[in-house]
Amino acid sequence: MNRVKVSRLMAYILRHSPEEFGLEPDSKGFVPLEELVKALKSIYPDVTKEFVCEIVEKDPKGRYEIRNGKIRARYGHSFPVSLNHKEDLDSRILYHGTPRRNLTSILREGLKPMKRQFVHLTTSKSEAIETGRRHGRDVVLLIIDADCLRRKGLGIYRAGKNVRIVDRVPPECITLAEP
Repeated sequence: MNRVKVSRLMAYILRHSPEEFGLEPDSKGFVPLEELVKALKSIYPDVTKEFVCEIVEKDPKGRYEIRNGKIRARYGHSFPVSLNHKEDLDSRILYHGTPRRNLTSILREGLKPMKRQFVHLTTSKSEAIETGRRHGRDVVLLIIDADCLRRKGLGIYRAGKNVRIVDRVPPECITLAEP
């Protein structure tokens, strides 16, 4: 069974469309693990609870979490959820990769969550570039001044291993990385 394909479907269900698969997340985005497995089986009949748990455990970005027999995506939701992540008070520099075509508006307006609840940043340059490349090959790397965000009253939260989320990033907290 293809772990990447199952993980992508998990992300789609948990982040964007649980109701499409008959799931009703609680206010924190959790759904019963057994119900998610049943939903995944509608597309991938051989999926097991153990396989889903293995995906969660081995996911390099820490996209998912399981608590008390329930599972959720840790970030990336397009519907309202209360994530209650711990605040990151340590990071000084964060990164965001984006297609070059977005640069002018970002430098003018800052980063906005668009169709998500939060702006996603990372502590890893390579992950930022990789994420940006999902939307085009000509990617620019933005450097985000985390202390600038904090001075503006914007909390930074740990959403995954290297993923950080914030409500928005004002343009004055953004610098374009040198090529």
